[in-house]
Amino acid sequence: MASSSESLARFLPDRFIEGICPNCQYTKARGDQCDNCGALHEPAELGEPHSTLDGGLVTFRETEHFILDLPKLEPALRFWLAGCDRSYWRGNTLQFTSNWLREGLQGRAITRDLEWGIPVPVDSEEFKDKRIYVWFDAVIGYYSASLEWAERNGTPGRWREWWENPDARSYYFIGKDNIPFHTIIWPAMLLGYGGLNLPYDIPANEFYNLEGEKMSTSRGWALWANDLQTQFAPDALRYYLAASAPEGRDTSWYWREFVRRNNDELVATWGNLVHRVLNIAHRHFGRVPEAGIRVDADRNILAAGAESFEKVGALLDSVQIKAALQEALSVAQKTNQYVSEQEPWKLVKTNPARAQTVIHTGLQLIDYLKVLLCPFFPFSSQQLHEMLGYRGTIGPQPTLAEALDPDDQVRRVLIGNYGTLPVWKPSPIPVGQVVSAPSMLFKKLNLPERSDQ
Repeated sequence: MASSSESLARFLPDRFIEGICPNCQYTKARGDQCDNCGALHEPAELGEPHSTLDGGLVTFRETEHFILDLPKLEPALRFWLAGCDRSYWRGNTLQFTSNWLREGLQGRAITRDLEWGIPVPVDSEEFKDKRIYVWFDAVIGYYSASLEWAERNGTPGRWREWWENPDARSYYFIGKDNIPFHTIIWPAMLLGYGGLNLPYDIPANEFYNLEGEKMSTSRGWALWANDLQTQFAPDALRYYLAASAPEGRDTSWYWREFVRRNNDELVATWGNLVHRVLNIAHRHFGRVPEAGIRVDADRNILAAGAESFEKVGALLDSVQIKAALQEALSVAQKTNQYVSEQEPWKLVKTNPARAQTVIHTGLQLIDYLKVLLCPFFPFSSQQLHEMLGYRGTIGPQPTLAEALDPDDQVRRVLIGNYGTLPVWKPSPIPVGQVVSAPSMLFKKLNLPERSDQ
């Protein structure tokens, strides 16, 4: 069935259609999915369907579409899902997927009557004005983007490292409203095509709100990415977004909490630790001093730092981002306590040999933390990397570049050089390496005048 607006005299994409959900009776279900219960449906199945553009009535007419035959693929899909222990999937991912399979799969139209989008690749007059349904096109992009990346880098076969290598793992980071497209639709498409790796994990987040209320761009109640990145340092944003991520339940961005955590945890804990240790190291030694005789306090804190590589790594591997971040920051808190108890600013005057050992220990812990926190704070970790006397890039980041489409249209693409990555293990900091004067890693923030800006 084709969805059209009589008042606008045009076909409507699913996102511009709203009505009553046939599954839970939610009154603001979208044309293809209900945000309240997560059920997928066709626009014609909605009660009282209307256009979100002008509120006008949406009508439907018979049309021809290509269908993904999910019932035919269902046995293979069930076999894949049951083929191994998936308890590492998040609860919402498992529940949504199980509910879909319990109800039995139905065929899904993969084309729409639209003027904009990816043309249907068939030589047919009936389909020249139709387009691929956006959520089928979007997931195919995971594969096609890999091919394009390999081609643009002059290594056209490298996409096989991800899609045909049985040891490769693919992680799909999504919101919970997109779970069925990644645990049912996309795997079914891959199974139908054959020979390509299926998803390893689909870590779906719950909803992220603003000041406890659902975001709405139409009401101007939202976090605007362009505004955020021009007002705040990227690592401050990355920290709060990771620390408040809705991994297991809906959470919210609160401006007061963003400012408090930046000032108390980034500036006063991590940033203060770096400044204290590097300031003494630079002023009194100029380089990484050699450690003397270590005492239990030194050995214990060094062991805690070294052990965190395995702990943080395991948490990241299981996509427990918040827990991994807190584990890494707990090492910073313990190191801060160690430095406060040892008082190296006094030892440089009263016991220089002991001061050398304490500062070497502090520098070693900061060097550990530079790597442990790099997945969360890549920019400040690079800054610290250089202050500690290292050269090169600790964590390569993607950059924007321009590329030509086959039709010679210029578009922006993300590229990156990931040939060198930090070694994820505790490594000794080189004795004698020159240490720079510390520069500020994080700035103290004030609460914005308006909490919605």
